[in-house]
Amino acid sequence: MAIHIVGLEGLPEVRPGDDLANLIRNAAVRAGETIAPKTIIVVAQKIVSKAEGAIVDLRQIEPSDFAKRWAKLWSKDARLVELILRQSRRIVRMDRGIMIAETHQGLVAANAGVDQSNVPGEDFATVLPVDPDASARAFRIRLGCGAALITDSFGRPWREGLVNVAIGVAGMEPLEDRRGSFDRDGRILTATIVALADELASAAGLVMKKAAGVPVAVVQGFEWQGAEGSSAPLIRSPDLDLFR
Repeated sequence: MAIHIVGLEGLPEVRPGDDLANLIRNAAVRAGETIAPKTIIVVAQKIVSKAEGAIVDLRQIEPSDFAKRWAKLWSKDARLVELILRQSRRIVRMDRGIMIAETHQGLVAANAGVDQSNVPGEDFATVLPVDPDASARAFRIRLGCGAALITDSFGRPWREGLVNVAIGVAGMEPLEDRRGSFDRDGRILTATIVALADELASAAGLVMKKAAGVPVAVVQGFEWQGAEGSSAPLIRSPDLDLFR
């Protein structure tokens, strides 16, 4: 199997209300990339949030007493701390100035996915799209691609560094369950479930350079079984999660 992944350059600065699907289509045309039923489109969460208006003016936020105390203790912006708390369904861990939270979408992420990179000044921050799966489905329909992924950079237990993971999925099953199949020595696999959507997101992340303004990738040549798909199966249930 050979996989062809191209980062789409030349997208303009995305603003609330922009037709992001059309901007992606035009960028693909300029890059000579054909979007077809076997194409996978990978889109960074940041531009999806911007297009959907998920940008918060911190000047409009009144921090709670708790947010003020935490911010003072760790030299943080109390408004930002308050925004993180509001984006959280549950705080998983707060320690040494780091907040790990379960978002309202069910994701477990640092700062509940709140981010101040690539926004106009210190008084603004982006939050995650309300429904990343719905965003992915809209791209799939509008662009006529086989599958679409919305991705974000997450840290991981056990490992240093960030990798792109899929927070929105449409057009494919995010997991490939290989349990019950055999390895090359004839041993039956009992625990192998591959996170295909996350592997594709991570691979695409190699060409989606933030500093270069490349927030979209086109993946060609990957073989998968089409399905409605969603990101929900990627989230480990709390009873199996040793880190919650």
